[in-house]
Order: sequence, then C-alpha cells, then structure tokens
Amino acid sequence: MGPATGPCSSLYPLFSMAKRVKKDDPCKALAVAAAQIAHDDHCEDVVVLDLRGVSPVTDYFVIATGTSGRQMRTVAEDVMQHGKNIGQKVWHAEGLETGQWILLDFVDVVVHIFDPERRSYYDLELLWGEVPRVPWAARKRKPKVKATEE
Repeated sequence: MGPATGPCSSLYPLFSMAKRVKKDDPCKALAVAAAQIAHDDHCEDVVVLDLRGVSPVTDYFVIATGTSGRQMRTVAEDVMQHGKNIGQKVWHAEGLETGQWILLDFVDVVVHIFDPERRSYYDLELLWGEVPRVPWAARKRKPKVKATEE
C-alpha cells in the first residue's frame, strides 16, 4: 500500500519538516471545527495541538475526553460527517466499537476521543508538551436532552 495523502496533505516529502505557515489552512480549520464539535457534544478538556514541523506524520492533534462510549461515538460520527461535508473524509477510524479511545485519522488531522482513564494513561499532552496549542473559541453548548418518562 502506498503513502496516504489527504486533501491538505503536507506529509510528503517527510524530509521537509519546516513549519509551514499558511494564511488559509484547511487542516487547521478542520482541527478547530473538530474541537468545536467535540465541545458542542459535551466532551471535556478539548485541546488542539499544532504538530507542524515536529511530527512527520500529521499536522494537528485534537484531543478530547468523552463521558461515555455512546457519547464518544456520537462525537466521532459528527466529526466524520463534518469532514465529509467539507470534502475531507476520514482516512481511517479505530475504536468505534469499544468507545474507550476513538481515533479518527484525516491524515493531516488526527482526532483522539478518550475516556477519562485512557486520556490520563496515555497523556498525549505530556508526550507532545513542547508543541503549541491552537487557540479556538468554544461555542455555546447544546443543552443535554433529558429522557422523558411516558
């Protein structure tokens, strides 16, 4: 299988890892949108890490903590649908069945949705501690829907 490339791919050549600064960066826009979706869908501690110039594999990590497997799958589905809507389909998805650590690989953006235990155990923010965080604005959350009794 050949190398993966995405619509905003900057992976190849791997030898050139100089930080790229673009005025209009569709990868950053996807990462920020994924963070906003995760926040809107009630994830906690949502961060976007800028890995450009540091990682030869991807440009951005989005990291979020979910509250349940069902909620995490909903977030993943919403992020994948958004990517599809803007022409950036997910290249690979893992963990949808277990709902403990869901990984969505858009090539230049990788979204990690963890349950609290795995987020703490893998601690990606510590592993990538030297990279800058991308600022993003949280939108007002949708109210949680309460189950009604019949």
